[in-house]
Amino acid sequence: MPGLDSAWVVFTLLWPTQMLLAVDAANGQYETAPKSVISLQPPWTTFFQGETVTLSCYRFGFSLPLKTKWYQKRKPLKEIQENTLRVHESGEYWCQADSSPPSIHVHVEFSEDPLVLQAPPAVFEGDSVVLRCHAKESILPETLKLYKNDEALSLPGKSSELRIPHANLGNNGEYKCSGKKGFFRTKTSSKTFRVQVQELFPRPVLSARPSQPIDGSPVILTCRTQLPAQRSAVQLRFCFFRNLQALGTGCGSSPELHIPAIWTEESKWYQCKAETMSSQAGKQSLAARIPVQRAFADFQINIVPASKLVFEGQLLLLNCSVKGVPGPLKFSWYKRDKLNKEAKTHKSSEAEFKISTVNSSDAGDYYCEANNSRRSFVSRPVPITIKVPVSRPILTLGVPGAQAVVGIVVQLSCEALRGSPPILYHFYHRNVTLGSSWAPSGGRGSFNFSVTVEHFGNFFCEADNGLGRQRSDTVTLNVIHMTKNRSVAVVTGLTGGLATMAAGVLLFYCCVSRKAGGKPASDDSRSPSDAEAQEPAYYNAPVCIELQPAHSSDTKEDVIYTEVWSTPQRGKHTVQKSRSPRSRCQMAE
Repeated sequence: MPGLDSAWVVFTLLWPTQMLLAVDAANGQYETAPKSVISLQPPWTTFFQGETVTLSCYRFGFSLPLKTKWYQKRKPLKEIQENTLRVHESGEYWCQADSSPPSIHVHVEFSEDPLVLQAPPAVFEGDSVVLRCHAKESILPETLKLYKNDEALSLPGKSSELRIPHANLGNNGEYKCSGKKGFFRTKTSSKTFRVQVQELFPRPVLSARPSQPIDGSPVILTCRTQLPAQRSAVQLRFCFFRNLQALGTGCGSSPELHIPAIWTEESKWYQCKAETMSSQAGKQSLAARIPVQRAFADFQINIVPASKLVFEGQLLLLNCSVKGVPGPLKFSWYKRDKLNKEAKTHKSSEAEFKISTVNSSDAGDYYCEANNSRRSFVSRPVPITIKVPVSRPILTLGVPGAQAVVGIVVQLSCEALRGSPPILYHFYHRNVTLGSSWAPSGGRGSFNFSVTVEHFGNFFCEADNGLGRQRSDTVTLNVIHMTKNRSVAVVTGLTGGLATMAAGVLLFYCCVSRKAGGKPASDDSRSPSDAEAQEPAYYNAPVCIELQPAHSSDTKEDVIYTEVWSTPQRGKHTVQKSRSPRSRCQMAE
């Protein structure tokens, strides 16, 4: 397009009516559907009769159309391939380039007056404007004068033109020319032309994309304005401000400013300014507040294994990803143990945390922290349970010396020192199940039973938490059965040889008694006084059998032993050894 000082003048509707507005549904912004543009050469609208003016039709942006339609007084003239039309008749003309909307109407006048004022049809702020007094030969050139609002303006030298370097609102007014003609110097005047300086572009509008950015996210500020078609060659520069402080590196030719990250504390007032390169025309937008939203972090944590249940010795892999938080991000992993203590376990630019071989101390709540150098975001904790197989349990009997008297209650306790709860304990006697006990929180399990003669022998227990059973060592229980009989005491739970010896002594005693013609030892006719007065006459009596003491928690309590004696009958009495706490053998009661 020719420059501002060119003889070309472009006609179009003024902003904002010079464009048809269409809504872009994608971003909600208004986009323009520009009309066709018509221009004149020479750049005037008033000529003398017999002169010719060339009209040219363009698409917006001064691109050549493929097909052009011309109109005069709302009637189509002709459709031609060329975009130019030469006219010499007064009237209104307009055109349509291709499928663009029609241009505005241009009124061209061919006058028979001897003096006309030639001026551009539109004047914009900052324009270099030329007003020309165009006279026929009958007008004396030295008598030409130019008036503004009926006040004469001084013209340089004998020039018939007034040049305004940079038009502004002060140049608005009604202009006309005057001159004298003939020998009598008769004064004549042109028609009045009203000059209305229009704004080169409207006040810019500042917008942000996105309009409600998230804390720490990038933002694009756009300073929107629109040059008229006939001034589309004018170069503008744009400046951006936050709370009246300049942003970026200063003003530039781009109407956009990229802010890498905007934060909630920067949710302040923003403005932009558009101006010409010569700064002859400039306008500032209204202040706009950009609401910055707090970021909401959407964490996704992937776990291997996916069940969050890891067996001791396995691999544990945690991977953290987050949406809604602008980057770049750095990740940190933390673990909270049972005592609610927190420990930082890992930090890197990666989101993966790995433990090749886990053990029981790795159990706890893990959470991920994402940091973008300005804000930190923490995920919800992920509980990780480490399952530890049970160790070999230890079985203990609730009686000292592993000996129990028939009828008392004995407690079996089984405990695995290592192993994840819950633990199920099984108790066995001679490979026969006695019962089970749960330990929901770990620790020991127990089983109580009342001792019978059959309970002598081996006991063991098993611990099971679902990761394999473990068996304890075998513990042997000796059972003592004390029968209340003056003649005999039965002992069980002894070794095989000791039991046989006791049975032999008992049989021997019975035989000797019968041969001697005596009565059973339980005979009430026996006199205790006689027994106490005589010493035993059976000198070949078997040595007494010393038994193991029954259980007693008091060391000072009398210990009960069982001794079996056999003596020949002297008269009607049987002599028994007197009881004494200090004697080696005592008769069983």
